[in-house]
Amino acid sequence: MTAGRRPRVLLADDHLLVAEALSILLGAEFDLLAVVEDGRQLIEAAGRMRPDVIVADIAMPRLNGIDALIRLREEGNQVPVVLLTMHRDVSYVRRAIAAGASGFVLKQSASAELISAVHAALAGKTYVTPELAGEALEDLLRGPEPASDPLAALTLRQREILQLVAEGRSTKQIASALSISTRTVESHKYHLMETLGLHSNAELALFAQKHGLVQS
Repeated sequence: MTAGRRPRVLLADDHLLVAEALSILLGAEFDLLAVVEDGRQLIEAAGRMRPDVIVADIAMPRLNGIDALIRLREEGNQVPVVLLTMHRDVSYVRRAIAAGASGFVLKQSASAELISAVHAALAGKTYVTPELAGEALEDLLRGPEPASDPLAALTLRQREILQLVAEGRSTKQIASALSISTRTVESHKYHLMETLGLHSNAELALFAQKHGLVQS
């Protein structure tokens, strides 16, 4: 980042009113490059705009914030990412930190905490909302991903397909979105159901909602 200029932020949130409020909040101290509405737009914009930091909602269409972050890291993009969520669940913190997040802030606390979280991320530190910090530390000290988290058994591609199924997209639409064949999509869906012990698209959708991949 060039000395003397304000840090540049890319914001990702598909809720218009929330995005507007966050834009005003961030605009007080940072240059807001753009607001995108889903995880795939986030990946494209991050590569094109080269922000200094990204602020992203976890629950976004097409690709959620955590899996979008994983994709960014796979592409070699190490931009700091602060994730926002409505969920007071320490499992989200574990998944976010494991994916490489620099910050985890509850949306209801954003007005008081988001600026501090972004500054921490820019300084190379990790910020976790105080409401969950103690519990999150205890959880992380227990070691590897707990067996109780069924998402840990899925690959990134499987989670991508699970989210798109839960959003009601057809096999053909999923294949087009991911640039894979319909046969490959069906194969992934079969293995998803086998791994999770589920038997229909409806059950997959309910599972995805329960575990925060899509909004209920």
